[in-house]
Amino acid sequence: MKTLQVASPRGFCAGVDRAIEIVERAIELFGPPIYVRHEVVHNKFVVNGLKNKGAIFVETLDEIPNDSIVIFSAHGVSKAVEQQAKDRSLTVYDATCPLVTKVHMEVKRFSENDNDVILIGHEGHPEVEGTLGRFEKKSKGAIYLVENVEAAKLLSVNNTEHLSIVTQTTLSVDDTRDIINTLKQRFPKLVLPKKDDICYATQNRQDAVKQIAKECDCVFVVGSPNSSNSNRLKEIATNLQRKAYLIDDKTEITEAMLVGVKNVGVTAGASAPEVLVQDVIQHLKDLNFSPRSIDPLSEENITFVLPKALR
Repeated sequence: MKTLQVASPRGFCAGVDRAIEIVERAIELFGPPIYVRHEVVHNKFVVNGLKNKGAIFVETLDEIPNDSIVIFSAHGVSKAVEQQAKDRSLTVYDATCPLVTKVHMEVKRFSENDNDVILIGHEGHPEVEGTLGRFEKKSKGAIYLVENVEAAKLLSVNNTEHLSIVTQTTLSVDDTRDIINTLKQRFPKLVLPKKDDICYATQNRQDAVKQIAKECDCVFVVGSPNSSNSNRLKEIATNLQRKAYLIDDKTEITEAMLVGVKNVGVTAGASAPEVLVQDVIQHLKDLNFSPRSIDPLSEENITFVLPKALR
């Protein structure tokens, strides 16, 4: 018999729910067009749906007419982008995930105290660019981006006595453990990141994919290619010696992917909607995979409120 296991928790997190609702609510209250700087969340289906409702996605504020409404994506922005919006008299609604905002505040505080800061994250990711841009330029300290253990081994800092770490929120404890251990050995006075800086949803989804991968030959991760946390889920399954595929939707599943597969697993990144997961599940059921029930590894009942002006 061919079986199907579906990870739980999976899919949308509270920050993504909030970001999408902010865009939808702004369109409802003020009418289109509503401009959004960068994809509000990294998912093609979600972005296309919001485009159809009247959202216009841009990469820079220069693409937005004066006196327009702009929404900052869930990934957050730098202080310079905030100031540019203010200078342009743009009306801003901030969809930055509150967990990202919390890291921004820590970076700001460290820089005001003239500390050096190490940011663990992926170069070029919009969240990382925003966090780097929260370090005060007038600070006597400096901020350093470290992507991997090799970079951690080579890093040189100015102030080893006052040195702190923050992380990209969509990395997990597992993702950062070896990097932090390497840095701790090199810089004994390093102030370690708070555990709650790591996105709860990222860790939960990684734990859940480990659970199902143990009993599966193949794992499908529903998520877009530019989604950092979705790519991590695929990597985890691959590292467990399982076939793993990152797919936007059911149409990307091919016969070749399922050759020799008896037990298949399905999960979704934090920016992937449940409707796509259910389509994948139904497609696999039509291919004679029988669902197996598993208990959720954790319950998620976190919610983040909308900006006051949109409530």
